[in-house]
Amino acid sequence: MDYAFEQQWGRLVQKMEDRFGEPPDLTTMIFTVGLQECGQGFRTFKKDEKLEVMHVGVCTLLAPMGFYEELGTDEDGWPHFERTGEIPAVSKEEQELLMKRALLEYFAAWIAV
Repeated sequence: MDYAFEQQWGRLVQKMEDRFGEPPDLTTMIFTVGLQECGQGFRTFKKDEKLEVMHVGVCTLLAPMGFYEELGTDEDGWPHFERTGEIPAVSKEEQELLMKRALLEYFAAWIAV
């Protein structure tokens, strides 16, 4: 077990819990990244838009690893990505660890404060 990783992860989860009032799950954290990147402000999203927000979150988190490249935004302000690398087939646990590491990278400045 990577002690530094676990410590940083715990700090991120605690900061998000302090901010939103309850401990987030991984899906909520990815959705939060998508919301941040979409920059749409507070509004109600339709079901298909929520899926798009999740997609933006995943692409944003995996882009620094070379799996996606941001192409820009459309006329409605939605970011678009292109897959640039093959995402390896991994177990659910490895996938979760990959996303946790990506979330720590994304929120690094926030959790350092």
